[in-house]
Amino acid sequence: MNNNFPEIRWEFIGDYVEAFINWLDITFAGLFEFIRVISFRTINGIEGFLSFLPWWVLLIIIFLLGWYFKSLFSGVLYAFFIFLVGTFGLWDVLLITIAIVLTSVFISLLVGIPLGVLMAFSKKFSFIMRPILDAMQTMPSFVYLIPAIFFFGLGNVSAVFATLIYSLPPVIRLTELAIRNVDKEVIESAESFGSSRWQMLKKVQLPQALPTIMAGVNQTTMMALAMVVIASMVGAKGLGEQVLISINRIDISLGFEAGISIVFLAIIIDRVTGGIADRLQAHRGTD
Repeated sequence: MNNNFPEIRWEFIGDYVEAFINWLDITFAGLFEFIRVISFRTINGIEGFLSFLPWWVLLIIIFLLGWYFKSLFSGVLYAFFIFLVGTFGLWDVLLITIAIVLTSVFISLLVGIPLGVLMAFSKKFSFIMRPILDAMQTMPSFVYLIPAIFFFGLGNVSAVFATLIYSLPPVIRLTELAIRNVDKEVIESAESFGSSRWQMLKKVQLPQALPTIMAGVNQTTMMALAMVVIASMVGAKGLGEQVLISINRIDISLGFEAGISIVFLAIIIDRVTGGIADRLQAHRGTD
């Protein structure tokens, strides 16, 4: 008895997908070039600015951020973490990683927050976007490297593109949730004073929703940082590249140093963005 599953191939689906990707590449070549140029210049600009700063100035900035948003001990600890990364000889690649993450997060917020607002205002648009966001969050992150390479080639721009797709859903979802959960009595009060939809969004809904939106910013930033190692497979520089090199060489020392450096950076970003959200929540509670 033959228990093998019948061999059925849907080769035409692959042909359609390939044709669609080729159509996108030709039709939107100008858009992809614009994205490439903007991403490339942004990464280089941030990296150049960070490289221009003396190392001790960056340590002071990290210390002040930790002190202001968390505590004095946190500020000292975060600055010590970054100092340790420098002692590993990974200072330059750390700056590249920060530049890639900041660029990815900036573009994610630029795209994600308006989409979240639109989803909050339109149930139809939300109905369309939710399965797309589900697919973006559940698709293996390695898959995002394929279109990144196809459209942008190897390098940091491909890393930003792949990271953008991977890290975008949290800020969209939490922005929608935050605006939908704004107190209806506050909205009704604003409407009674004749506020337009734009005035309502700008002066009532966004300020009320800001703490939750900041939680989305935190999640997006952490997911962008989590993509750093995977993005190194498409030629992205930074700490992720050092992890990849250590795997190829079976270099335990380099792997540990690069890995713990990513952990340090993740802790600092998570605590600082979380501290910003806590301060906004506390400020909201005193209003």
